[in-house]
Amino acid sequence: MIKKTTKKSAQKPAPPTTRKRYGEEFKVQALERARRDGVAQAAQDLGLQAQQLYTWRARAQERDSLSEEQRTAQADLAKLKREVARLSEEKRLPKKSGGALRQGFQVKCAVIAEHVGEHPVSLMCRVLAISRTGFHAWHRRKPSARAQRQSELDVQVQDAFVTARRREGAQRLSRRLRRGRRQVAESLHRQGLRAKAARRYKATTNSRHNLPLAENLLNQNFRTERPNQAWVSDITYIQTDEGWMYLAVVLDLYSRKVVGWAMDSRMTATLVCDALLMALFRRKFPRGVIVHSDRGSQYCSKEHRSLLETYGLVPSMSAKGNCYDNAAMESWNHSLKVEAIHGERFATREQAKAEVFDYIEVYYNRSRLHSTLGYVSPDQFELENIA
Repeated sequence: MIKKTTKKSAQKPAPPTTRKRYGEEFKVQALERARRDGVAQAAQDLGLQAQQLYTWRARAQERDSLSEEQRTAQADLAKLKREVARLSEEKRLPKKSGGALRQGFQVKCAVIAEHVGEHPVSLMCRVLAISRTGFHAWHRRKPSARAQRQSELDVQVQDAFVTARRREGAQRLSRRLRRGRRQVAESLHRQGLRAKAARRYKATTNSRHNLPLAENLLNQNFRTERPNQAWVSDITYIQTDEGWMYLAVVLDLYSRKVVGWAMDSRMTATLVCDALLMALFRRKFPRGVIVHSDRGSQYCSKEHRSLLETYGLVPSMSAKGNCYDNAAMESWNHSLKVEAIHGERFATREQAKAEVFDYIEVYYNRSRLHSTLGYVSPDQFELENIA
């Protein structure tokens, strides 16, 4: 187990006077989600109270009151969106049916049967390129018990696969659906569904500097006995049409939960400090936490070292050029890239921010089944194991 090293301090520094747990970027993304999905749904997805979102929205409206011309333009846009929504039902239907357009007759019929009542059968048959006569014949024909079970499983697997946005393969889907891994794998293969694949790694660390370094206190031991015993941190990158975006993340090794993160178009010391400050706010300023990172200039900077000292945190750094010394963080970076970034094109940096917000705050912390935790989410693991 990790041996904690702490520095004695004559006086415990007072935490910041503000009590806020959430930064402005979090609030902006949360309000955008509330606008898109509704306040109740956004609050549920993010683990917030609906009243918090209403308060944030009211304050934002006070700050950013729109001119008459802007309000008119916004109303015109809303009207246009409603018209587009009315005319695009055929386009929305394939989205709900996931990869059914590419699948066989049996799967298509099962999808149509699943959504009878939501859309006209004639419309669904036209979109999925099968005849109404064929569907009704399939619907009247009593399938074998095996075929029926297979069709039901295919629909369940497809729904779970689409809900996870192609992030999960047979291993996680089988746990989520409580079905055999082989059954789920065969269903995925039968439907031509494949989880997102990895891409080539690109290094972001600049360790060519003369700044002070810290001892490696973890020594590749990533097991801890309690929360806030050791955090790991790193910077990764996301490409957009407007240029690069850099993401700094702080991960608690106990539950593998992302406790802090920040994004910017520049890879600076302020970026890693912002992520660490979020972690401190969310974890209520624990002291004596080991904060492990690589030897990048951002983590060796005076700004970052000062932040660690001020709040009684203990620095730790990987050996030069040894990615295995921060393997837990590298694994998280890989998951982010495979499950949220690869295969996506971001026209703007704001789109990239929204995707990262959704991945961390809605999917990863709250619902992603983590193999290291016995296939429960980080939030669930903490709920079950912290008294």
